[in-house]
Order: sequence, then structure tokens, then C-alpha cells
Amino acid sequence: MYTYNLYNNYGGRKMKAIGNEEKYGYAITRTSRAVLRFLTGYLRSYAITPEQWTVVKRVYEHDGITQKELAAISDKDPATLAKILDILEREGLIVRKTNKEDRRSYLIYITDQGVKLRDEVYEHLEQVFSKVLDGIPQDELAVFNKVLGQIEDNAAAHTVHF
Repeated sequence: MYTYNLYNNYGGRKMKAIGNEEKYGYAITRTSRAVLRFLTGYLRSYAITPEQWTVVKRVYEHDGITQKELAAISDKDPATLAKILDILEREGLIVRKTNKEDRRSYLIYITDQGVKLRDEVYEHLEQVFSKVLDGIPQDELAVFNKVLGQIEDNAAAHTVHF
């Protein structure tokens, strides 16, 4: 099990203790990266990345969504989303159609192949992901989820947009 020492040890020399804010940020970042590596490994057998999976899943849930709306609900900037959509369209997982109400925008639809991939991945994902949560009681997970939501809300409320 990984625990974070309050002192960073670089090249044998001890650095000063870090504050709680930095410690929590480090723990969140480290955990996020570990889960992302885990998910990347699982999705590799389906030839899809976690970023692509997020988009496939959202299009499945909101078939016919605009690209702008998809960017918002998948938490992707428009340029990154466009690149992901190019890949998914090339792989035959989604299609983009001109929006008849606004010819400047596209509507994104999942294909039969995309539905098949989503179903295959989803069928095993909960079981696979349970390995990450193994041994953690449900009541602790509920508190953890609530606290993460509060941290996310606080970060969003204080984010400076350029």
C-alpha cells in the first residue's frame, strides 16, 4: 500500500514537509494517474483509449448530440474532442452529420459498431473496476465520493477562465 511521507526524499536529501493542500493535491493526482493507467491497460485490448472511451460512452448516452454539447459533458476542449472524433469516425464507431437546424455544427451519432464496442466494454468494466475498489467499505466510498464532488465543485467555482 502506498502512503505519502510528509518529507520528499530526492537523491537522499530530505526536503521540507509539505502542507495539507499540497499533500491532498499530490494524492489526488497520483490516484488519478494510477486509475488512468489501470483503465488504459484494460481498454488496450479493445484498441481504445480512456479519452476515446469517454466520448463513445457519452455519445451512446446522448445519441445525436451536438459537438459543442459533447465537449461540455465529456469535459474535453473542442480541439481535443475534434481529434478524438476524427479517430472514432475513422474506426467506424461514430458518425458526424450536419445539423439541419444549424449548418455550422454537427450532430454526433453512435454506429452499430460503436454500440457493440460499448456493450462489450461495459459488460466487464464494473467487474474489472471493482478490483480498484477492493476492500473499501461502501460507506467509506460514499464519503469519498461526496468529498471528491465537493473538491471538484470548489475547484470549478474558483477556476479562472482565459
